[in-house]
Amino acid sequence: MTTEAPRWFKSSYSSNGGNCVEVAANLAAARGVVPIRDSKAPSGPVLSVPTASFTSFVAGVKSGEFGGI
Repeated sequence: MTTEAPRWFKSSYSSNGGNCVEVAANLAAARGVVPIRDSKAPSGPVLSVPTASFTSFVAGVKSGEFGGI
């Protein structure tokens, strides 16, 4: 079991100061999950998404599957 702490990352597109999320992709290989949290509430709840699901989600976003804003 790993004791590595999450290294939170916020997208460079998050410079608007608004609604942002952070991910800790460094835990994907060791734990099989990608933790996600609200950047405005860093001590709040964390959603742990299975690595395969997160990978599929990112691929869908990149391909435009969820529409544009």
